[in-house]
Amino acid sequence: MPKLTIVVCDHIHQKGLDILANDAKINLINAADEPKDRLITEIIPKADVAITRSSTDVDQFFLEHSDNLKAVVRAGVGVDNVDIDGCSKRGIVVMNVPTANTIAAVELTMAHLLSCVRKFPYAHNNLKVDRVWRRQDWYGTELKDKKLGIIGFGNIGSRVGKRAKAFEMEVIAYDPYIDPCKATDLDIAYTKDFNDILACDIITIHTPKTKETIGMVGSKEIAKMKDGVILINCARGGLYDEDALLEGLKSGKIAMAGIDVFNKEPATSHPLLDLDNVTVTPHLGANTKESQQNIAIQASENAIASAKGIAYPNALNLPIKESNLPNFLKPYLELIQKMGHMSAQATRDKIKKIKIVTEGEVSEHINSLTTFATVGILRESLEDSVNYVNAEFVANDIGIEIEKESQINNSGLSNKITIRLTTTNSIFKISGTVLGSDTQRIIEIDEYQLDLEPKGKMILFRNTDVPGVIGDVGHIISSNNLNISDFRLGRNKKSQALAVVKVDGDISEKLIKELSDLETCISVTHVSI
Repeated sequence: MPKLTIVVCDHIHQKGLDILANDAKINLINAADEPKDRLITEIIPKADVAITRSSTDVDQFFLEHSDNLKAVVRAGVGVDNVDIDGCSKRGIVVMNVPTANTIAAVELTMAHLLSCVRKFPYAHNNLKVDRVWRRQDWYGTELKDKKLGIIGFGNIGSRVGKRAKAFEMEVIAYDPYIDPCKATDLDIAYTKDFNDILACDIITIHTPKTKETIGMVGSKEIAKMKDGVILINCARGGLYDEDALLEGLKSGKIAMAGIDVFNKEPATSHPLLDLDNVTVTPHLGANTKESQQNIAIQASENAIASAKGIAYPNALNLPIKESNLPNFLKPYLELIQKMGHMSAQATRDKIKKIKIVTEGEVSEHINSLTTFATVGILRESLEDSVNYVNAEFVANDIGIEIEKESQINNSGLSNKITIRLTTTNSIFKISGTVLGSDTQRIIEIDEYQLDLEPKGKMILFRNTDVPGVIGDVGHIISSNNLNISDFRLGRNKKSQALAVVKVDGDISEKLIKELSDLETCISVTHVSI
């Protein structure tokens, strides 16, 4: 049997290369020093698996030369340089190594935290560079008895919390997507109220970078913080609004900030670098010898496993070719993922159970439909950390029950798919179908019958069914300078109605508040598909 070829496109630790070289079934090509054109046009066509870092883009040009490629392993966390959708269409599995740098990131966070409270970098420079001995200039504060707020309590945030407890700090965690006992079992307080975090002495953030988390700490949040607060970001650039952060540091509202990541990198001319109350590092979260070794070892082991078809650890996409799916199924898979995304936005609450119900020929593919629905639901909060391969495992890990049911088709439609989402405070039900070959439609939300294209920015307004409501809703929307592009109405037998209003612009919290203040309003939320 011929050997399986693994191409290493970028430099990794020697330990990883040794693992690849010592496997009798693997033909290793270390192409880290090859020109990129030659790598892609001459070497990648031979590869069964490629290991990349940030220096090699897995883009259309790369994929056009990857006819034999089974998998791409990104030796690190970020996959910004990988065309995941393009890989999926070609049946190429994309994997990353998400936990190998956990301890490195945790310890860097603690280093910034200590540097901020004791101003070590400035005291160091004052003595070593300026040769000035002025102890009176460098009074710091102690971590003991200070309150640390942790935004995001996953692998890194939870470990930061444990280490902070060792410094006798009071620690409080905010993460709406975890079971509170993950924090309380560590003797760490858990809150659902973000204002509790804003009241802390020191705040550190450890969330993924998603639509929900970009700029989640801005000028409004900083205004609510204590005077002299300390902020730490060793996670992703842009989680703190950088303009607001800069203004807060200049005004003294923020006493110190420890920053390892920036919106645009390299950040050699960033205005934060001009301030004397900031400690900065050039994105060193994974820069330890141990981390780089762990990344290389895990990437190499994953590459071997995927080349041999044994397993696809940390896969980020669908490991089957799109051409293998029945043609009629594809729009249903896309529809149910949109329905899942819509469900997560409509409820905005901790999910307890996902139930998928199918009627018709699609029932033969209920497992695939469940996977796509789960991805749609969880990506609202977890983004790229959830994928078609790991979705149900991730759901189980965070305590979400998944149930599937195929029913006799009594709908009068060729096929019908339904998601029933149970959260801590509500149950949300949404059904859809595909008309003709590819016309996707939402046909029911809860008990309200509708005919809705799953696309655009939508307000879901539930109200008592009395005269004048449509006029009131339309007036409030227009007074917020939004144009209504579509208005769908469903009614039930309880004298209630549901309006789904599509608008052309962004939906503000002010608009939602004004709608919720209407006497006829039962509930109002908004979604974007």
